[in-house]
Amino acid sequence: MGAGHTHPLHVHEHSRTHHLPAHVKVVAALTTAALVATAPRDDVVAFGGAAVVLALVARASRVPARFLVSRLAVTIPFLLAALLLPFVASGPRTAVLGVPLAIEGLWGALGLVSRTLLGATASLLLVATTEVPALLRGLERLRVPPVLTQIAATMLRYLEVIVDEVGRQRRAMTARGYDPRWLWQLGPLTSGLGVLFVRAYERGERVHAAMLARGFTGRMPVLVEERPATATDWATALTVPALVALARTVGALVGGAEAWT
Repeated sequence: MGAGHTHPLHVHEHSRTHHLPAHVKVVAALTTAALVATAPRDDVVAFGGAAVVLALVARASRVPARFLVSRLAVTIPFLLAALLLPFVASGPRTAVLGVPLAIEGLWGALGLVSRTLLGATASLLLVATTEVPALLRGLERLRVPPVLTQIAATMLRYLEVIVDEVGRQRRAMTARGYDPRWLWQLGPLTSGLGVLFVRAYERGERVHAAMLARGFTGRMPVLVEERPATATDWATALTVPALVALARTVGALVGGAEAWT
């Protein structure tokens, strides 16, 4: 399962963040994401402070901005949904560039965009500085059920195999003149996906049988053994959510006590 530096979300560097134990970084990332997700939608100070903190973490971790921006493209559907809120929300409206927009919708869009981008950035920084085997081992150290980490490890291991099969299947269909242009021409494609699902299911059974034949007892061998986390490791990692919490506190002082509710 250890494809060291091959997965597309990992940035191979030797920064202080990269060398922190995985379970420490998981706790810091989840705490940061929770603080951002529970921040009031109009708490500009909290969102701005969290953005600055994450930018500093990215710089210290030597994660390129282009890397983060390209991976954040996965959030585009949520951002597009947020852009619709000012148009469909009810209540008082204000003119922006001559277009009447709902004030509640504007605040809702701000909250949704901020939470989505900041939460996704925190997650990307976690996986960019932690290799997959170490991340799964860190989750186990946090008492995540081993069956879940084993499923995740197997899925990640064979995802590239499935993608390669899809590519070969597509090339074979193209070589036979299949070039769908209309919705009613998708029949062969859906049939091909059905065949791919059956093949993947059968491969899973063969892999499981092979694992049992090699002495698998329900628990994967430990391929990555991390060093114990020190107090310095915890202090370094938890500085990030602490600064985000500080930004929320400042936002509460500026905007009122309701910022924490």
